[in-house]
Amino acid sequence: MNWKRVHQIVAGLVFLVALGVYFATVAPTASFWDCGEFIAIAYKLEVSHPPGAPFYMLIGRLFSMFAAPENAAFAINLVSVVSSALTVLLTHLIVVQLVERWQGGAKETWQHLAALAGGVVGSLAFAFSDAFWFNAVEAEVY
Repeated sequence: MNWKRVHQIVAGLVFLVALGVYFATVAPTASFWDCGEFIAIAYKLEVSHPPGAPFYMLIGRLFSMFAAPENAAFAINLVSVVSSALTVLLTHLIVVQLVERWQGGAKETWQHLAALAGGVVGSLAFAFSDAFWFNAVEAEVY
């Protein structure tokens, strides 16, 4: 069995689950806290409060350029959705690598399955944790 391909498929599924859930629950407009400020600075390329988030601002501007002005807040909130789903994917890959190293290299089927299961459980537990999920669906920089 080609375990590298299985790892890629499982990692892709973890990413798609996180992306789907976050996209389904994304804030349609500005929410509480600093989200309105981050949406405004990304949409108009303005200066934010210190220390600022210049990279986030540029990526947010890129996302808002492809949306109608009335949907700019939603488009900028999608920056957090996509980056959070990528974070969940990275968490899955890291957990799988750590489990395989702890096992001394996965050589048998049950070792591969244990590493994949650990990655799925760990990354999805992180994805659905309260603090991470709330920051994944609004324009916040954490």
